[in-house]
Amino acid sequence: MKTTMPFNISNIFQSHSQENFERLCLEIFNYQYKNIDAYGMFVDALHIQTTNVQCIEDIPFMPIEFFKNHQILKANTSYDAVFKSSGTTGMERSRHYVQSLQVYQESFTKAFQHFYGSIENYTVLALLPSYMENGDSSLVFMADQLIKDSKNKDSGFYLNDYRKIVHKLHELRKQNKKVILLGVSYALLDLVEMEHFHMPQMIVMETGGMKGRRKEMLREELHEILKAGFGVEHIHSEYGMTELLSQAYSQGNGVFSCPPWMRVLIRDVNDPLSYMSKGKSGAINIIDLANVFSVSFLATKDLGKIINRNQFSILGRFDNSDIRGCNLLIA
Repeated sequence: MKTTMPFNISNIFQSHSQENFERLCLEIFNYQYKNIDAYGMFVDALHIQTTNVQCIEDIPFMPIEFFKNHQILKANTSYDAVFKSSGTTGMERSRHYVQSLQVYQESFTKAFQHFYGSIENYTVLALLPSYMENGDSSLVFMADQLIKDSKNKDSGFYLNDYRKIVHKLHELRKQNKKVILLGVSYALLDLVEMEHFHMPQMIVMETGGMKGRRKEMLREELHEILKAGFGVEHIHSEYGMTELLSQAYSQGNGVFSCPPWMRVLIRDVNDPLSYMSKGKSGAINIIDLANVFSVSFLATKDLGKIINRNQFSILGRFDNSDIRGCNLLIA
């Protein structure tokens, strides 16, 4: 039986007490179980009675691989966009059918403000060639909107014209402008191999691995090279993926923080229904309340550990599954 949304969606993007966050999770779980066919079948296959789901740890987390061969959306519902994961030739790509781009935009806008303040304070430069080449990227959509919202004539995308972005960075340094450089890892390495910078006030944010363009490397090694090349103290990172509508951010040292409507749990890799205590490593489960129209409870194949309630670190992947999404460097 289908059901209507039991709450106001705008309430998702607020600060939550633990009690209120758990209540929202249970409401969304019950809604998605009844309305998202693939998720309902997954829960039923586990022989889980919804009446027995009384807390967050009881909620079944659906493997993100379902996005590769299921339309994770309420049946007979229109959608605003389909975002696809990045991938090499022949790789099956995940598809996220987004019912409301307004919800996605509210999620990434408020998350950015939560961690960095108003986007209008920055010049936003996006160096995302592989994402732009693949097309249908949620990251490119986000970057494009942040560029527009910055209302800054110097903000913009750069594909493979490194000389152009070198010139722009030197120009902005002379003007003492606040800059965010959002780039895929291999492109940032290409850039600092061409030119070294000294821009200690710039935020350099890496958002993904080598995408088959370079050999993967330890995150610490990558960040040391980038810090030296850009003349910055820290390298920031964004953790997101096609299957999510929210992002976590690291402002240095590989520690990621979630916005109030996103949470990470660490499951036992040998027992997907058991959870690890703080400081123990395991596989990452993600709660993303912004995924209200698809599935908010996703099991990834990323390895990590909880640092405190809303912070976590990425340790790599626990198998040889497709390298896709953001920040999947082995550490």
